[in-house]
Amino acid sequence: MKVIGRGAEAILYLEEGDLVKERIKKGYRIEELDSRLRKRRTRLESRVLSRAKRAGVPTPTVVKTEEHKIVMEFIEGERLKELFQKTKKRKDLAEEVGVLVGKLHSAGIIHGDLTTSNMIFRDKIYFIDFGLSFHSQSVEDRAVDLHLLYQAYKSTHFRHLEELWDCTMKGYRDTFKDYEGVLKRLEQIRKRGRYAKR
Repeated sequence: MKVIGRGAEAILYLEEGDLVKERIKKGYRIEELDSRLRKRRTRLESRVLSRAKRAGVPTPTVVKTEEHKIVMEFIEGERLKELFQKTKKRKDLAEEVGVLVGKLHSAGIIHGDLTTSNMIFRDKIYFIDFGLSFHSQSVEDRAVDLHLLYQAYKSTHFRHLEELWDCTMKGYRDTFKDYEGVLKRLEQIRKRGRYAKR
C-alpha cells in the first residue's frame, strides 16, 4: 500500500495499480453515526463518478465500492494547475473545462470542488475528486460551482484569469442550454461577495 494523498475526509493510496479512496474514521463523531455518514458519502461519490462518465465527462472508472472505500482507475497525468502555467494550448484546455462543467450541470451534477488541482490531463481532461459532489437542478448550486472555479482561477492563475475565464464560459455556454440563468445568478453571487467585504 502506497499512500499518495491525505485529506480531511479520506486517504488515497495505490493498491495493485488501482487508486483506493478510503474515508477515515472521525474520533469526535459517535461511532455508529460516523460509519453511516462515511458509507453514505462513499456510495454517493461512487454513483456520481459513474453518472458523470455516462454524461460524457472523463472520470476514473470505478472498479468496486466497499463500505468506506472506492477502488478506481488511477489516472496518471499532469494537473491542470501546473499545465496552465506553461502550455500554449491554455485557451483550448480552458474551453474544454467549460464544456465538461456544462455536461456535469446538464446531468444534474454539482462537483462541489472545481479547481484545477482536481483536473488531470492525460490524453484529455479528467475530472477527479467528487468527494463534495451531489445531485441538484438548482440554479444557485450551479452558479456556486462556477464561482468556486472562478475563485480557483483567480487565486492560482491570476496572470491568465480573463482569457481562461472567457474561454471556459464559451465552452459552458456551448454545452449547457440553461446557461443564462446560471450566469445571471453567478453575477449576483459575486455582488454579494463584494458587498460582504465592505
